Amino acid sequence: QVQLVESGGGLVQAGDSLSLSCAASGRTFSNYIMYWFRQAPGKEREFVAAIHWSGSSTYYANSVKGRFTISRDNAGNTVILQMNSLKPEDTAVYYCAADRLYITNAQYMDYWGKGTLVTVSS
Repeated sequence: QVQLVESGGGLVQAGDSLSLSCAASGRTFSNYIMYWFRQAPGKEREFVAAIHWSGSSTYYANSVKGRFTISRDNAGNTVILQMNSLKPEDTAVYYCAADRLYITNAQYMDYWGKGTLVTVSS
């Protein structure tokens, strides 16, 4: 069965860094775009970053551009979100997702992970 499993969330202070991982399994993702979304309580799920499985292109929300970096570990089928200079407003459950096309609307994703919580204290 297709699985996207996030890991790496935790409690950090503003200004700290954190690296999230998404382990993808159950199918070939070679023709997919991998995404990170996030959702805080009372807020809609929002796009964070995306990367072609091949690593050829990356995309970022303006709110994280310059602070977050998305990448892929080819050998381990793992998508990584390196988060630097974290802010309290980054606090959210972070979800890994996958879709065959680039679109930042969460409703169009083919697959979802269960999420990992990132809490950034001020």
